[in-house]
Amino acid sequence: MGKYSKAKMFNRKAASKKSRPNEIIKTMNIHPGQTIADIGSGGGFFTFLFSQMVGEKGKVYAVDTNKDFLEFIDTQAIRLGLTNISTIQTTEQTIPLPPASIDLLFVRSVYHHLQNRPRYFSEAKKLLKPEGRIAIIEYTKQGSRLSFHRRCGHNVPQETIIEEMKNAGFTVSASYDFLPIQSFTVFIPTEKP
Repeated sequence: MGKYSKAKMFNRKAASKKSRPNEIIKTMNIHPGQTIADIGSGGGFFTFLFSQMVGEKGKVYAVDTNKDFLEFIDTQAIRLGLTNISTIQTTEQTIPLPPASIDLLFVRSVYHHLQNRPRYFSEAKKLLKPEGRIAIIEYTKQGSRLSFHRRCGHNVPQETIIEEMKNAGFTVSASYDFLPIQSFTVFIPTEKP
């Protein structure tokens, strides 16, 4: 098993028809010049898609706790000629990015790993541009009792995500139901009175 085999496996799973990556991308309404942070970027499947969509004037941050994943992304970005990707190694508690710089914070299949999520996203709010948003795709308890995500607690009910994000100062902007075993919710900061 090679150093990057887990990163490659994550990319195969993200690219599968069951994961519906094309539909996810269509809903994100991404434009050239935007800045996106791919939180828990894994092998970088979505990082690479975002990079192509935001173009030369855009920026994509691949943010992960795993150094090997980030090395893999760096290597692949060079191979693919993608110069607008920066990899950021972080902890589960912080996102070391410039304030008011992010158009989209993309959080796919990692919400369940985060500690003290309301505080985490309250801090993440400072990273967003005025029109910035956070997209959270997370496993639900749907599926068989034998599924890995259900057995290992790698899921969070959408109602819990909405409540925790409300506590962090966000409101639901959009919600999609086309993913078979994941919820997909987009949040924007709640207006201050």
